[in-house]
Amino acid sequence: MADLGCTGALKRSTNLSIFLNLLFSGMRKIFILFGSFILLAACNSSTSNAPIETTSEGEINISVEESFKPIIEEQLKVFNSSYPKAKIHVYYKSEIACLKDLTADSTRMIIITRGLEKAEQAGFKNQLGYAPTFGILAYNAIAVLVHKSAKDTLFTLKQLGDKLKGVDPQEVVMDGNNLTGINRFLKDSLLKQAPFGKNVHGANGSADVISYIKNNRNAIGFLGLNWVGDKYDPKQVENQKQVKTAMVECTLCEETGTYAQPSQATIGRGQYSLSLPIYYILKENAPGLGSGFLNFLSLERGQLIFRRAFLVPAKMGFKKRNGLLN
Repeated sequence: MADLGCTGALKRSTNLSIFLNLLFSGMRKIFILFGSFILLAACNSSTSNAPIETTSEGEINISVEESFKPIIEEQLKVFNSSYPKAKIHVYYKSEIACLKDLTADSTRMIIITRGLEKAEQAGFKNQLGYAPTFGILAYNAIAVLVHKSAKDTLFTLKQLGDKLKGVDPQEVVMDGNNLTGINRFLKDSLLKQAPFGKNVHGANGSADVISYIKNNRNAIGFLGLNWVGDKYDPKQVENQKQVKTAMVECTLCEETGTYAQPSQATIGRGQYSLSLPIYYILKENAPGLGSGFLNFLSLERGQLIFRRAFLVPAKMGFKKRNGLLN
């Protein structure tokens, strides 16, 4: 009888042990499944919180030639009001600095006064596997700025070249230094790569060119027309009380001795000799926020903003139509 009792106790102990092993094994499986679920949920949460970029949403950096600041600020104001989820951080720099940003991959898009040369396109293609796209958005002009009281307001291209070379020692102030798009354009077109004279001084941006001319009646300045040509911008209207733009010789006009004031009309007709383009260069191989901003600049709303700023849109032509009265 004692043996039978021991045997029963042994069986009960064995059954209990088996039950506990099954229980712990089941709990372990539950914990593993629960842990996997938590990990999967965390991964899904991380994925869902990842930044989303589309043509109207996301965050990018762009670099812009400083001489285009007023017009690009207007473009961004309207673009941001239409696409509040888009964050475009813009940095205004010299042309060469913008190109360095594009090469260093710190910016997605740049806006300067020229496109990419063939060697630059090839370099980007080797580096990225594709070449950035580029094209002209609008046409601006280089205004020759003088004091409101200045009597000499007509200049031939030779006279301007002599002033920039220092042959004519009149004091000249320019937007920045040799690294800006405006200075490069003047050096190419008027100096034929000759150096600037000692009478030429670089200001700290376009706003400083205007301030300098206000305070120096005998100096002349060179800067983008979009800083002084807008008749509706309060700041520019106020500046126009103290400075004015000079007239430049028209080299394409049939009559010799013809001079043109920088304006939307003279730029569009080719009458103003110091016109220059506004180029975009976009480094994007798939539709993103850079492509979205480019579409905005290229289509009706963006092109109308260029037009309202008294520049010449390059992507769309706007013609006046006579309305019919009933």
